[in-house]
Amino acid sequence: MHPDPSASYAYPSEPIVFVDLETTGGTFGVDRITEIGVVEVGPAGVSQWTSLVNPQRPIPSFVQQLTGITDAMVREAPTFEQLASGLLDRMKGRLFIAHNAHFDHSFLKDEFRRVDLRFAPDVLCTVQLSRAVYPAESRHGLDALVARHALVPAARHRALADADLLWQFWQHLHRAHAPDVMRTHLERVTRRFHLAAHIDEDTIEQIVSGCGVYMFYGDDDAPLYAGRSVRLRQRVRSHLVGPRRSAKDLRLSALVRRLEWKATGGEIGALLAEAQWIASARPAHNRAPKSRSGDVRGAPWPYAGAIAIEECDAASGQRAWHVIDNWRYLGTAGTLEEAGALRASADSPAFELSTYRILSERLARGLVATPLVAATLASAI
Repeated sequence: MHPDPSASYAYPSEPIVFVDLETTGGTFGVDRITEIGVVEVGPAGVSQWTSLVNPQRPIPSFVQQLTGITDAMVREAPTFEQLASGLLDRMKGRLFIAHNAHFDHSFLKDEFRRVDLRFAPDVLCTVQLSRAVYPAESRHGLDALVARHALVPAARHRALADADLLWQFWQHLHRAHAPDVMRTHLERVTRRFHLAAHIDEDTIEQIVSGCGVYMFYGDDDAPLYAGRSVRLRQRVRSHLVGPRRSAKDLRLSALVRRLEWKATGGEIGALLAEAQWIASARPAHNRAPKSRSGDVRGAPWPYAGAIAIEECDAASGQRAWHVIDNWRYLGTAGTLEEAGALRASADSPAFELSTYRILSERLARGLVATPLVAATLASAI
């Protein structure tokens, strides 16, 4: 049974904003905003806000012709800095919806950064939403949406009028499609920027894409959970956002306040670093290691000194050297020389059961180990 297209639209329980910008051009970091239009929708209904913005630079003639916004119109308009605080309050905590949302979000993020304000809303692109709901259609520009869905433009290429078209499109979708269908599409195309406490998408983007380990911390910097992955950035994001998260991930993400991570240069390095973090920090949400029948606590070290195990991260192509002495993992270095320096700066190594478990069988089966003393001497000659 399809929804009645003529039915009234129920306002969302959580406020959302439809946003459109006019700018002096399309180059981030160079061009500036000339007009902002915002349609706010929430439980109390709909409100609109718009303002011209003094871009503090000339508007190219072709842009003036396209938008109708001239240098004379913006000369006495407020600068973005004058509007920033009020605009941020208007959009804070609301789902940010725009057409080609990367453009509008990136311009606003850059402008807020200029005035030392953090702007990290969750973002939904109506181009992507249109493609998801109507995959058989080839055109998803705003003019195509107007023609296909009988939207009524007050103007074109003016910020508030275009933001209002997005609001009309939103209402059309929710009248024409069942709520569960829309929820699925919305979850699929929404990009989550605020993930957990002070962890946002910018933080996640700094994580390496290849092998590494991560630690989540909670209140009072208490260790919550340590993990590893050969696709570290993707794995961390999967804990904090996404429709298919497990009940464990949902509980964990609510507790996370801080994230720490490090690249390990390969899967063996990730195994070693994760085990060491779990053993030393005892994160609350990691299971304690179980004893095994083959464990030999204090097993003799079969080398004259420290060794380095070379590994290559398939994602980045970078090589790494994992330093081990007396069944203790001392860390990872980028070169043999750095590996030697790492060993020289370390304390007297004490036996680590986790390292023994990971490496003893691998070394017995032929995993190549380079004696560090010999390697360091050879490199010095």
